[in-house]
Amino acid sequence: MPDPWFPLPLTPVEVALLLGITFAAGLVRGFAGFALSALVMAAAASFIAPILLIPILWFQEMAASLLMARGGWQSANRTRAGLLVAGNWIGWPLGLWLTVSLPATASGRIALGMILVLAALQMLKVNIPALATRGGTLVAGVLAGIVSGVAHVGGMVVALYVLSQNDTARTMRGTLVLYLFVGSLGSLIYLLAFGVMTLASAQAAMFLLPVTLLGVWLGTRLFNPRWEPYYKPLCLSLLIGLAMLSLIRSLI
Repeated sequence: MPDPWFPLPLTPVEVALLLGITFAAGLVRGFAGFALSALVMAAAASFIAPILLIPILWFQEMAASLLMARGGWQSANRTRAGLLVAGNWIGWPLGLWLTVSLPATASGRIALGMILVLAALQMLKVNIPALATRGGTLVAGVLAGIVSGVAHVGGMVVALYVLSQNDTARTMRGTLVLYLFVGSLGSLIYLLAFGVMTLASAQAAMFLLPVTLLGVWLGTRLFNPRWEPYYKPLCLSLLIGLAMLSLIRSLI
């Protein structure tokens, strides 16, 4: 039976599981600067449709970005972040249109497939020199917007883009933080226009937010650039494992 205290049709066990997932994802977001939405989508898509998760993740990412915004603004490459945001706002409606047009099962599988591919590309440290140009930056932003509209994991596309710039860990982290914060402001308009952002989803997001922010705060306290060789492969391995498990479950 659905939990009467939670605004979305989830059982008490599923709500408890979602709380644990958002806390763990917040921890990773605060520590690594990305992967909050990807981890939640990979772990929760098997029992909640992406169309319901996307508006919840908007609130989680916005709150996490606000918590981390000061450090992001100081260390980010602002020109690159601006071009990425512009592209993001172009791509978002295309991704949302695809999500609302497909059945929940199909959109879930597409979202998980995207997470797998993007995480694998980052794990393999794929470098795409063409992305280093201004045009390439804008294209990366458009792709991130489309992927965000489908699975709210545009940050992973941007992380892949930043890898091609050979930035320091702090600059990469800051650019991601700034992109996710400013990009989220524009995406809210699309979520409202497509009818995806509902009162129930907003209430669910508020219910989950304290746990997410606790994870983000702990993650920021743990962040140390010296650990970069270890935390990123671990995060990506976790993403790949969760996405594969959820995708297999959806196919059985």
